[in-house]
Amino acid sequence: MAMGQPVRLVLDASLLIEPSATGEAAAVALRPGAEDLLRRLRYSNLSVAISYVNGMSTNESGFLEMVTSSHSFGYIPLLAKSGDCSPNDLMLEWSRTSSCFYMTSRDDKGLISELRNHNWRVVSVGNECSIEVPGVLNVGRLQELLLTLATLIKREIGDSSVLVIGYVMKQSREEDFARRGAFPIYPSKDGLIFVPLSFELPLSSQLQEVDTVLHKITDEIIKIDPNCSIDFPKGISFSSGMSEIIRFVEEHPDICIIDQFKNIYPLLDRLQIQNILVQLQELGTEGKTKLRAPYSLKVDNFHDGELDKHLAEANLSFPLIVKPQVACGVSDAHNMALVFQIEEFSNLSVPLPAVLQEYIDHGSKIFKFYVIGDKVFHAVRNSMPNASLLKPSSGGEPLTFNSLKTLPVATKEQQLQTRVQDSKSVDTDLVEEAAKFLKELLGLTIIGFDVVVQEGTGDHVIVDLNYLPSFKEVPDSVAVPAFWDAIRQTYESKRGKAQT
Repeated sequence: MAMGQPVRLVLDASLLIEPSATGEAAAVALRPGAEDLLRRLRYSNLSVAISYVNGMSTNESGFLEMVTSSHSFGYIPLLAKSGDCSPNDLMLEWSRTSSCFYMTSRDDKGLISELRNHNWRVVSVGNECSIEVPGVLNVGRLQELLLTLATLIKREIGDSSVLVIGYVMKQSREEDFARRGAFPIYPSKDGLIFVPLSFELPLSSQLQEVDTVLHKITDEIIKIDPNCSIDFPKGISFSSGMSEIIRFVEEHPDICIIDQFKNIYPLLDRLQIQNILVQLQELGTEGKTKLRAPYSLKVDNFHDGELDKHLAEANLSFPLIVKPQVACGVSDAHNMALVFQIEEFSNLSVPLPAVLQEYIDHGSKIFKFYVIGDKVFHAVRNSMPNASLLKPSSGGEPLTFNSLKTLPVATKEQQLQTRVQDSKSVDTDLVEEAAKFLKELLGLTIIGFDVVVQEGTGDHVIVDLNYLPSFKEVPDSVAVPAFWDAIRQTYESKRGKAQT
């Protein structure tokens, strides 16, 4: 198999349908793990078909047709031959022009021998199905198939520069990346194969099969003790699967991780983020646009009798945004409030400790910047209106919101009342310089941050900083290749350092 040669994958229906479903009236259901397998194959960049045999019940065949249609897969009949089944002519034709894989839970030695004679690679799944035909690979569980397929494809290509990337992230994020074509199993133009790591299987054996691990470690946080934030990872409870990966990496320091856990921990704490952003002031020069962090103050309670004094010392005045000090990884990390006067702190529900941050009038526009390897992208989005437009709607109460779900974005009418900005109002050269500075300072491959331009002063203020964002505002045609390039560059850089 050479790079560029098509890969055909045929899944026997026995892999997918619960064997208990028999008879015309029986309800048909997918095996455990089958839905995840099909979902991931949908955007794998492989040509996928499901095969079936004569004699299936009407319920089974109808169910399979529905499954194949919903995932845009093919539907291939296996033909009866002397009591056994044989591949149809199309499958035999594929083997002349493609690298072909057949995966089954059915013990049909005649079919498998004929496929093997036509250079098909065969994998049998399930402890009850161990096919004794030369060249057949037997695996125990359905969840092993994707990693098995990835390693087989790499082996068939025979190119050591092809990398298998094992990734860990929550399902919604994974689906977003996959839908955009970022997680192919067929090698990308950079020679990358992506495969999910399964927490249902022993992780040590999976980690030994992949070349590097891409992770969104914050997706696997269960609990954070905010009192330990300065000493992260102390005080963080991870899922059992992520904890096992962390232990494995500690015991095998040569394994390539994108990115190192210790480089990400500072971004879990808004106070540490503030300390990072303050360093950007070194980039400013007299007579140029000012790039800065927002003025802020940490508080451990909202009933400090000297809060007025502390606010003045921190150069803060109302209104203020109140944010939890823990920046991500827990359910209430994005529960915030806009406070217009000191009395509104009395019944505030934002988790403590918290960070009080200046509210910056910014013309209802926010500029989202993404650093993907050595490339910088940005997009413009509608944002919160100026404070003068928000205060009348507050009714003397703090305005509470979740920044991921219920951010009070300016209405069209409110935007007309403010100085509407566009991307030309941003000093992109200055911000791109800051982007590269942050990437090097943090030692991270992909970061995102938000910039607002303060009305009146023109100050460029970075109000948020995070690791491995979705960069969904960047067109897939440029973002996905940049994503692949970034992973390849990081891998080669880390491997080069390890060998010196």
